[in-house]
Amino acid sequence: MSFRSLRSWLKTLETKGYLKKVKREVDPVYELAAVAKKADGQWAVKFEKVKGYSVPVVAGILHNRQLIAEAMKINVAELVTKFAEAQANPLPCCLIDREKAPVKEVIVRDNIDLGSMFPIPTHHEKDAGPYITAALLIAKDPCTGVRNVSIHRLQLLGPNRLGILILPRHLWHIFRQVEEKDQPLEIALVIGVDPLTLLASQAITPFGVDELEIASALHGEPLQLVKCETVDIEVPAHAEIVLEGRLLPGVREIEGPFGEYPKYYGPASKKPVIVIDAVTCRRRPIYQTIVAATREHLLLGAIPREATLFQMVRQAVPTVRAVHLTPGGTCRYHAVIAIDKRHEGEAKNAIFAAFASSAEVKHVVVVDKDVDIFNPEDVEWAIATRCQASKDVIIISQAHGNRLDPSSDDGLSDKMGIDATVPLSAPAERFERIRIPGFEKIRLEEYLGD
Repeated sequence: MSFRSLRSWLKTLETKGYLKKVKREVDPVYELAAVAKKADGQWAVKFEKVKGYSVPVVAGILHNRQLIAEAMKINVAELVTKFAEAQANPLPCCLIDREKAPVKEVIVRDNIDLGSMFPIPTHHEKDAGPYITAALLIAKDPCTGVRNVSIHRLQLLGPNRLGILILPRHLWHIFRQVEEKDQPLEIALVIGVDPLTLLASQAITPFGVDELEIASALHGEPLQLVKCETVDIEVPAHAEIVLEGRLLPGVREIEGPFGEYPKYYGPASKKPVIVIDAVTCRRRPIYQTIVAATREHLLLGAIPREATLFQMVRQAVPTVRAVHLTPGGTCRYHAVIAIDKRHEGEAKNAIFAAFASSAEVKHVVVVDKDVDIFNPEDVEWAIATRCQASKDVIIISQAHGNRLDPSSDDGLSDKMGIDATVPLSAPAERFERIRIPGFEKIRLEEYLGD
């Protein structure tokens, strides 16, 4: 395992020049997030002096596709298929003794005050307060004991209380099972893990698949876990910080607003509450935050979604070449799909498969294999020259979408698919792209130098 911990990954980033250290003091309210966002897409940032704290903060550790590929030791073009393979072939984790787990160096059970222990930032102007944004929430299905891993926004409500947004997905199903019995759900919040475990937490899987086993598959060897102190949950042994607690049954408190990935605020409303009963961490822990709507935030969601999207489209159109959830579409709402079209109608089949892959997908463009789906100009060119709206555009009204899309009607959303592929019956010369022989080999500096 090349990157067993966040620390080993940070060393790699520093060696390769991808990590910048901020030595001047920064305020955890707005300033830290502002600097991290300024560096978005360029560098990971480690804040060594956060006002009022001795704990450093890191952000942006996976700020582009190249970094994610390097963590997997593959090419960027292989990202989606590699992740899909790991999803399909999870590998069991292994349990190690507490004495060998770095995250057990410090154990706190009494007088827990998260706000004084850790520099939890306030990111946006209208955020309701400090938010934990990079914690892996681990819970177990009460029927099967299988772990579920997910990331949620967590507002600091009190010294050891957190408000949580839970969407109607796997965690919500697990929580409802125990809440109906008026019982709390044991959970663990894990902050500061290696990049592949962080990525695996976002896998789009059927209910009952353990995301930590997907992390093992990405690493190519079992992920090392350790038992918690107060809850029956196993957590990554090389994490920086673990918060052990309970999701309370029947308790709802106001959480929000909070700046979300669509670059708008998620509204305030009554949401479930977590109480933290114990904290374990390294002796000198590193706190990790993810600033909403940065490349890191978007890509962590994009790669797993693209893997699922690719698998769904391949079932409908076996000749699919590549898929891309675009940054402009918040890596959720807009999909571009390249196919090697063999039959008319395949582009529309790909569109419907994309909608089926995720309720979040709102607009889909299907192009031919000669179009660079990662180049917005090339995609727009295909729409401009290969699409006629009356026959190539599909509109579906009032489908299930995403409530965080402010244009939706409480989650009901119109969806659009665009077939920007060349008709198979068209004469080849009609859609032949112009080219200059030898263009690819030209190095302009060789001609414009002194």
